Amino acid sequence: MYEIRQEQMNAFIQEREVVTMKELQTRFAQVSLMTIHRDLDALAAAGLITKVRGGARSVRHQGDLTFEVRSEENQTGKAKMAKKAAELVGGQASIFLDSGTSCLALARILPTTPTMAITTGPNIALALASVQGPAVTMCPGALNKENLTVSGHSTLQFLETINIDFAFLGVSGYGRGAGFTCGKESEMMVKRQVIKRARQTAVFCDEAKFHRLMPFTFATLEDIDYVITDKPPSEVFVEMAQGAGVTVL
Repeated sequence: MYEIRQEQMNAFIQEREVVTMKELQTRFAQVSLMTIHRDLDALAAAGLITKVRGGARSVRHQGDLTFEVRSEENQTGKAKMAKKAAELVGGQASIFLDSGTSCLALARILPTTPTMAITTGPNIALALASVQGPAVTMCPGALNKENLTVSGHSTLQFLETINIDFAFLGVSGYGRGAGFTCGKESEMMVKRQVIKRARQTAVFCDEAKFHRLMPFTFATLEDIDYVITDKPPSEVFVEMAQGAGVTVL
């Protein structure tokens, strides 16, 4: 019986490419969460899928995880990073919040001091609009439904007209030789444009991102001012950051 269920689970994941634990619990409601985890372990051991925090993905899927999956990952760590980031916001006239779950966590606790908040994330714009705080500017562009971000030519054109005091960016991975990386070229171009327009830039890089590399580099340590983490990074990374004049929080 379990073999049939695992075949069905694998087929479900291969069809969707990325699924959340909630989706798996709904699809296989007849078994417990622990059983689902055991089935995923078996499929991962067979090389068919990859388990990720908050769900699973097909081994064919090499891009960024969906926003829904990422929103379930490391919620405690994101809350810690958001609290650190909020302490940097005071005294800034305009800030930029990248799309992504770490920036969403910051948006929910953002101090009221900035007069303007700019974002490429529609859900982040709504989070900012739901509480008393700064004026909210939503960047134009083509919406990626999987990770809830806008990008493209109109986004880049718009950012050319904006002056940013402090930018907060999410990352998908970091490599010593590659720098800070993301999964899509269009989003890489937006992040680079934001860094160019910002007086200061901070990136959110939780522990898992230090062990992951994505195709497109948007920044090196020399391009940013702060790295905000959930756990202390390696001594080697801290030394490299200090050598580049970067503060690690």
